[in-house]
Amino acid sequence: MFEPVIAPSGTLLGLLQRGRGDGTLHALTAPRSEALAALDQCVLHDPRHDWHVENRSLYYARLYLDLNGELDTIEAHLFDAEDILDTDESRTGLALAVLGHLASYGRRDALELLRRYAASGSNWAWALDELALRDDDAGLRALAAPVLARFPADPEGDAELAVAVRDAFEPRPWRLWADDPRPSIATRVRTAHEAGCFDRWQRQMRPGGPRPGWSVQAVFDWAQEGLERGAALHVPAARCLSAVAGPEDRPQIVAAARDGGDGARCTALRYLADIGDPDVLDLVEAAVVTGSPAVVEAAVDAFERMRGVAAVDRARGWARRPDALGAAAGRVLACRGGARDKDLVLAALREAVRGEGPDAPTLWTLVDGTGRLGLACAAPVLRHIYRETASSHLRGRTARALAATDPSFPAGFAVECLWDCEENTREIAARHAETGDARVVERLRRLAADPAEEDEVQTAVRSRIGPDATTG
Repeated sequence: MFEPVIAPSGTLLGLLQRGRGDGTLHALTAPRSEALAALDQCVLHDPRHDWHVENRSLYYARLYLDLNGELDTIEAHLFDAEDILDTDESRTGLALAVLGHLASYGRRDALELLRRYAASGSNWAWALDELALRDDDAGLRALAAPVLARFPADPEGDAELAVAVRDAFEPRPWRLWADDPRPSIATRVRTAHEAGCFDRWQRQMRPGGPRPGWSVQAVFDWAQEGLERGAALHVPAARCLSAVAGPEDRPQIVAAARDGGDGARCTALRYLADIGDPDVLDLVEAAVVTGSPAVVEAAVDAFERMRGVAAVDRARGWARRPDALGAAAGRVLACRGGARDKDLVLAALREAVRGEGPDAPTLWTLVDGTGRLGLACAAPVLRHIYRETASSHLRGRTARALAATDPSFPAGFAVECLWDCEENTREIAARHAETGDARVVERLRRLAADPAEEDEVQTAVRSRIGPDATTG
């Protein structure tokens, strides 16, 4: 998947790509054709950096409803010839998820598109999962024949079918088909289900990796072999060391952490950090100076996991370092520092934005820390991150920090957050947005009545508009 190109935050397209509440508010006042063109652009070209943690589908589906948008562009995208050439689910996944939400809102055209695509599209499994949550039994049974036709009736096709049944995210269609009155369908699905269960059992009986009785050196060798194959195994290897290492093995482990091979060094650093070894902080500092990129990353991660007073004290000394260890120290203080560390955390936040921009991964922890420590002087930086970040997940964390640090939040960003793409952000807004704004009251009532809204959001809404509500 190519890295998405995000438009400036001041444009309608940029707002919608980010999933900001202001995107919806601006789209509803823009010319309808312009708003729909920007919406289609977002749905057909997924703007998320990481779809595992960022939501957009419900946000876009609600806007299609508000604009009474047609689905012709989505249909053309799904059934384009490119669907045969580019089978990566990132090409069509967001569009299918949007159709799923539209179907749940009663859009018959969306339901029909999902059915057609499940029967003939390359990303049929995603479409089938959407239908499993929304379609009736008759609609799902009608898809049995076209879906099974994808798998040739030969050993290779049967094996692929068994994998599809085993790995299905939503099992409902397969369960229906296993009881299908047509013997040719029911028998084949049941056989595939049994084969998938047997394959899962076989894999469980063939575990890889260390066994009880392995030596410390054997664990190090296993971690090194994994690294040479491109698989970072130092985390499970460190857990293995906890099972096989005794006090007499400490000199060997410390030596590996100091100058062992990369696999052994990463493993040893992680193990020593987890047990709070008295020498591990010095070893971490040395690893950052002398280690390979893989060792530096492992050393920094190990340090950030440490919870003791010694780690926090060392972080205060490292926080101004201009390297990965200095950045990690800032994050440690954000998570576990106290009032005396406010200036260091604020400096780390400003440096991260200045040096890496509003999407820097380090900001997730630093933003949380500003909220935890109540850094009111960080509000201008937080507002900048909120506006500019392309990550809706980071924006939500920033909104939570603003709620704790910025007195203008309830009458400002909290209002637009009621339309945000992330449910956690909408929940924050529902708890903080000032109800003196007529838009807030109307939006709260709509969220309370929307069956697609998350329970946590509706609970927050009821705390504001229910019989025992408090208003702000």
